[in-house]
Amino acid sequence: MWIPIFIGMTKGKPSMKFLNQQGFIPVTIIIVIAVISAAVIYESTHGKITNITKKQASLVTQPTSTPSPTTTPTSLPTPTPAPTSIPTPKSTATPTPSVAPQPVSNNNPPGSGYSYQNVSADGQTFPVSIIAADMNSTKVIVDTASDSDCANNCPILPLADYVSRNGAWAGINGSFFCPAEYPSCAGKTNSFDTLLMNKNKHYFNSDNNVYSTIPAAIFSPGSARFVSRSLEWGRDTGIDSVIANYPLLVAGGNIAYSEAPNEPKFGQKGPRGFIAAKGNMVYIGFVHNATMGESAQVMKALNMDSALNLDEGGSTALWYGGYKLGPGRGLPMAVLFVQR
Repeated sequence: MWIPIFIGMTKGKPSMKFLNQQGFIPVTIIIVIAVISAAVIYESTHGKITNITKKQASLVTQPTSTPSPTTTPTSLPTPTPAPTSIPTPKSTATPTPSVAPQPVSNNNPPGSGYSYQNVSADGQTFPVSIIAADMNSTKVIVDTASDSDCANNCPILPLADYVSRNGAWAGINGSFFCPAEYPSCAGKTNSFDTLLMNKNKHYFNSDNNVYSTIPAAIFSPGSARFVSRSLEWGRDTGIDSVIANYPLLVAGGNIAYSEAPNEPKFGQKGPRGFIAAKGNMVYIGFVHNATMGESAQVMKALNMDSALNLDEGGSTALWYGGYKLGPGRGLPMAVLFVQR
């Protein structure tokens, strides 16, 4: 910007009158005017430059501030898990083994079915397993594994098979026979030589028992007959069954057995099988831990009219809804209770 400086004019020519003034003041005035003019020029020029600088500055991209580096978290060691404590198993109480029910003391035989009872006889007490049946409604039969006489290597069956094939509700092993495990039975394995009539009305060993002194029990509808010798019995097939064995324990309500020196096993303690009768009732079972003489005492204590010993030892088997005793070895015959 140009600012005219008028020093003075006289008819078109600068007047130097002012300049020709003597002293400090005129010079000072001139300097002030010059300073002011310079300031005006500077302000005008500097303002434009400043505006341009500001505009340019606004166009310059402000540098993005460098973000602070993310602090990497210090990796802490994974804590070792505490070992899981294994719970100490609670001790299972050892089950108390079931104890066989103690027999009830009773010198009366059951009215029907099965009973396990203590019987007092001759100052002693004997456990007895006994099954009772009424012969008016129950038929006593003898079944055999063989259909006819057999002298050696005879067929045998377990008591359960006899029960099953006859639909019986109770049963017991029969008379003495010759087991295969006995050395003295070689050549006559599983045979028996006593009189017997089976369910098919066949009489076994009939010829060699014509003069037999072995006792026998005969069963008919509603009654039983016990004879001290088989020779006292014919070959009637109108009855239900016949089975012979020894010894006779009770006859007519009295003890019929007497000690047999030639039978040392009879004096040993063991299970003693029996078949007995009182009135129209028939009983089968075992006297436990008794000699033959003690078994006879128990039969009398039970007020039996008649009682005959049956096989025992390894042949011991008693069935009533399952084995009550046994099953024992295979048998050539069995005594069974079936519905009449």
